[in-house]
Amino acid sequence: MKNKADIGLIGLAVMGENLVLNMESKGFTVAAFNRTVEKVDAFVAGRAKGKNIIGCHSIHELADKLEKPRKIVMLVKAGKAVDELIEQLIPVCEPGDILIDGGNSLFTDTIRRTKYVESKNLLYIGTGVSGGEEGALKGPSIMPGGSPAAWPHVKPIFQKICAQTTDGEPCCDWVGENGAGHFVKMVHNGIEYGDMQLICEVYDLMKRGLGLTNPEMHQIFTEWNQGELDSYLIEITRDILGYKDEEGKEVIDLILDAAGQKGTGKWTVVAALDDGMPLTLIGEAVFARCLSAVKEERVAASQQIPAKAKPFKGDKAKFVNDLRQALFASKIVSYAQGYQLMRAAAATYKWNLNNGGIAMMWRGGCIIRSVFLGDIKKAFKRNPSLVNLLLDPFFRRAVVKRQAAWRRVIIQATKLGIPVPCLSSALAYFDGYRSDRLPANLLQAQRDYFGAHTYERVDKPRGEFFHTNWTGRGGTTTARTYTV
Repeated sequence: MKNKADIGLIGLAVMGENLVLNMESKGFTVAAFNRTVEKVDAFVAGRAKGKNIIGCHSIHELADKLEKPRKIVMLVKAGKAVDELIEQLIPVCEPGDILIDGGNSLFTDTIRRTKYVESKNLLYIGTGVSGGEEGALKGPSIMPGGSPAAWPHVKPIFQKICAQTTDGEPCCDWVGENGAGHFVKMVHNGIEYGDMQLICEVYDLMKRGLGLTNPEMHQIFTEWNQGELDSYLIEITRDILGYKDEEGKEVIDLILDAAGQKGTGKWTVVAALDDGMPLTLIGEAVFARCLSAVKEERVAASQQIPAKAKPFKGDKAKFVNDLRQALFASKIVSYAQGYQLMRAAAATYKWNLNNGGIAMMWRGGCIIRSVFLGDIKKAFKRNPSLVNLLLDPFFRRAVVKRQAAWRRVIIQATKLGIPVPCLSSALAYFDGYRSDRLPANLLQAQRDYFGAHTYERVDKPRGEFFHTNWTGRGGTTTARTYTV
């Protein structure tokens, strides 16, 4: 074993342990530390036994065991814990050393921390890591951003331990300055929320609407995973629907219908609101989890407001085919919205994001990995300035082709009384985005009527604002024109 490690890691929870083992398996010597040092000893004597992993009992020891410039990965709880750890690391580091936050930190915190750490003559990276326990061990998607000078030092490690596409491309590349890496990871998680909710809505329509059994749905998702919907989330849905416990019970039916969340979906929606981007599908996915969490209220309401919907009477096979098409079309909208948000944020924070490269980072290792992402890379290769995926020829044709099936699904869901907030919001966005005129003219008139907020006119140049004295009792004073 080398006396000095190539990289250090602090935080030996599930992700930390597996990332250490991943790095070691790729030929790197790793120094590991955990605040509870008993975990270090247990790890070194257990999963790390006989491997090129150096267990450390203090931050000072960790720093002493690292090759320079030191590269230290922090895998601790987002928020205050990261700030506290940074303060402990600064005194044991030297100019040019690199601190790496590999947790799910809020990107604005990473912007602040990058500036602060650089002021101490150190370098900082905030990197998204996606793929869960298995990805951390076998190859995750890695999305680094922060101090550009740090990238050459960590690139050989990151691109060796990350997932690889079928073409051998690493699912890791430099994203951009300061908080760009964590922002892209946040959007990834938001899209993940949307994808999961879309699948759940389709599952609900199959189960409650069509009365299909779990084995029947298992077979459907098996077939779907061999076509255009081929993805990790479709794959695990197939497996879940086919899983039975030791007693032969189908586990999916034993799970309480109350979803949890850690906050990254909410962060994505808040960021969209801050940048004025209509991230409607992901917003509905977040709220769907919130609604699921009020289980007791829903049970009480179901008894007081019983369903009046009629059972499904049509061709089940045809409707399942409609569901497949609606799911694919809605998925396109979800990614279109996510990329619009990244485009807006890049302008706000002066990031130079490689949109096609981001698609490839997500192509393997991460939770939203799918065949579909290869088409997104091709779209941005055709047009690097593409403002919306719906305007790319491939995606435009794909959505238009599935439009009739998509509408049939929404109509049938309404008849059955089964909520499909993401499927329907995706269709509403599609219809809104392709409308050359929306009823916002009336909305602006209302705002001007009660608050003198002014409006623009179709027969005048953009940027000129007007006010009408609607009642005859108002004056000519107007409110300041602004956009939140």
